[in-house]
Amino acid sequence: MDTIQSMRVFLRIVKTGSFTVAAQSLDSTTGAMSRAVSELETRLRIRLLNRSTRRLALTPAGERYMQRCQQILADLDNAEEEASGAHEHPAGTLRMFSFASMGQHYVLPAISRYRAQYPEVTVELTLSQSAPDLFGGGSDVAVIAAPSLSDSEMVSHLLGATYSILCASPHYVRSRGAPEKPGDLLQHECLILNTPAFPPHEWLLEGPGGSELIEVRGPLQVNIAESLVVAIREGMGIGMLPLYAAVDGMRDGTLVRVLPHHTLQNMNIYALYPSRKFIDAKTRTWVDFLRTYLPEVIARDKALLAG
Repeated sequence: MDTIQSMRVFLRIVKTGSFTVAAQSLDSTTGAMSRAVSELETRLRIRLLNRSTRRLALTPAGERYMQRCQQILADLDNAEEEASGAHEHPAGTLRMFSFASMGQHYVLPAISRYRAQYPEVTVELTLSQSAPDLFGGGSDVAVIAAPSLSDSEMVSHLLGATYSILCASPHYVRSRGAPEKPGDLLQHECLILNTPAFPPHEWLLEGPGGSELIEVRGPLQVNIAESLVVAIREGMGIGMLPLYAAVDGMRDGTLVRVLPHHTLQNMNIYALYPSRKFIDAKTRTWVDFLRTYLPEVIARDKALLAG
């Protein structure tokens, strides 16, 4: 196995945390994965990974080598893309990242429509609640929601703005009533969505009378909006949902909005990618597509509330 391929194998093992999973993803064998790492260690005369029956861990030298491999392989991929015309014609694999809920409701439908225009592009989409490491080479472009962005070396494009709303099930409203003002939430079961961007127990409601902060407690806390949708539909209480996670339930009547003149957690949606001299065609066309597609979808979702 050549050095470049061994580097790719090493990075895949580190990413998956398993020789077996890495072998499956590369359509290879566990033995081939192990030999690739052993050959690297022999050539470098250092140990890259500490192995046990339960887990793998990078050594300090392995951590440094991993970072250099990521940069070397990213540069190599860019050079190959440039030489092959990838900066002119969208083709190949586009590695995307998005937060889980937004990825399901906005990004996946966008991918379907994008590929109808560019069928030679295949997509690897990673959904997570943690921020992506774009400089690590795991993704080419990310679609994230955040109140704002800190200064960084990333290229960012603002794609639109959205917010969260409060929802309950029709059964809950019939049995417990609906709050008429923010302070009434203290008398209700409040279901908590825990995300990195906001304190989970502080609901800052924006309404006609300005802002009002309510500290809530409740019987359930989750970190995925779709899980909270299920709990709300089951009548467990009132929950705060991103608009894109609430719209399907609003359409089919399984969710009703409470405190309809108030919104929470105003968020911007951004496309992010590392600053590079050459941006390949698949990344450029994907971002351009999102800049047209997402504002239309967000406007449609907001119109549902107005209607």
